[in-house]
Formats: sequence, structure tokens, C-alpha cells
Amino acid sequence: MNQVMLLPGERLDDLQRNGYKIIQNPEKFCFGMDAVLLSGFAKVKPGEKVIDLGTGTGIIPILLEAKSKGEHFFGLEIQPESADMATRSVAYNGLQDKISIVTGDLKDAAKTFGASSFDVVTSNPPYMTKDHGLVNSGDAKTIARHEIYCNLEDLVTNTAKLLKPGGRCYFVHRPFRLVEILSLMSQYGIEPKRMQLVYPYVDKEPNMVLIEGLRGGKSRLTVEKPLIVYERPGVYTPEIYDIYGY
Repeated sequence: MNQVMLLPGERLDDLQRNGYKIIQNPEKFCFGMDAVLLSGFAKVKPGEKVIDLGTGTGIIPILLEAKSKGEHFFGLEIQPESADMATRSVAYNGLQDKISIVTGDLKDAAKTFGASSFDVVTSNPPYMTKDHGLVNSGDAKTIARHEIYCNLEDLVTNTAKLLKPGGRCYFVHRPFRLVEILSLMSQYGIEPKRMQLVYPYVDKEPNMVLIEGLRGGKSRLTVEKPLIVYERPGVYTPEIYDIYGY
């Protein structure tokens, strides 16, 4: 591991994988369970090229590098502060040869990286529409949670542009937008192939959905068994402990 310079308000968190750590600032935004679950749901094959759209502090590329044998991982982030933290985390973990963080807008991604240039696209996008409980549109947490810089259609259209024919995408989102997500994926030539609902407790409603899509795939959707997060308050189910790597 390399030396790291932490700026005021930042902290270094242990990822429980390969000794990797990540720089975060609780005042800005910290990754949540949804990003970890997406890294467990996504499948990256040996030699594949991967991009994470809206990577924040780089949590998904770092976890996917730890869990897979992908050739190279890119993280695209529009907020310079978050991209800077991600870049420093990559350097701290000595992963500069495997992970590249790029500051930019996902709506320009096909121009930046080239169309049909990725085997896998991942994203943990903002869940809320622009007008849903919006308080401060310039706040880093608000930008991460609300569709300030991009909406769901922007995400899906640009994912379709970036994926090679037969390439796969993996999203985590909220179930209340599931119809919209599946409709947009089909509209832009990404066939939903696999889906898993995430429940906080076995007797509660699902609060997350994980989706895999295939560019140019045939119509056939597999719904996996539900993923339950907690056995009881403060105690994860074995499946969650496995995903986290404990």
C-alpha cells in the first residue's frame, strides 16, 4: 500500500477485500450497501473491459477488481471532488495499472471512450427524479441521490452506446422505478436477462432491485431468489456476509 494524503473531513475505510481501503468524506457522500450488492451481482469474465458510470469515490471498480479477473476497470464521475478521492484511493491501493478514474459526463462517454468499447457497464445511479424532495441541487449528496446531471434515460442510452454487441450491463435501483427501467432497456436494445429483488427483512417490502441486461439479447428474464439483508436488527444474513467478504 502507498501513502495517502487525506484532506479535511476525509477518512480511510477498510473494504475487507485484498487489504484494500477507500477514501471517503461523510460530509459529501459515502458508498452504501447498494454499491456492494451490485459488485456481488455483476459478473466480470477474465480479460473483460469494464466501466462504472457515476462511480463516486470508485467503490465499484475497486471491489470488482478485487473479485474478478477483468482486464481493466474505468470509473467515470462528473463531480471533481469525488473523482479526486477515487483517484487517490486507486493510487493508495497500487491499482493504477488496473483502474482508471476519469472526470466527465456520462452523456459524453461514447465520445470519450469510443462506441461499443466495453464488455461490461455497471452503475449505481441517482434513484430519485430531479423534483423528488429536492433541497439543494448543488450539494454533493443531492447530486448523488437525485437526477441532477443525468436521468434514467441518459444512463440507459449511453450504456447501449458503450456496450459491445453481446455486452452486459448491471444496475442497482429502486423497485418503484422498475417498469421504467425495464421499458427503457428494451427500447434501447438492452434485453433484461436477470433480476433480483433485495429485501431489508424477510417480512418487509423490497427496497432495491439488481438488474442484468444484454445488448442485443433475446427476450428471456430470469428472476433470482430474493436477497434478504438482515436476519434481525444488526445481524446480516449469511448471503450478505458472503458478498461483503467477512
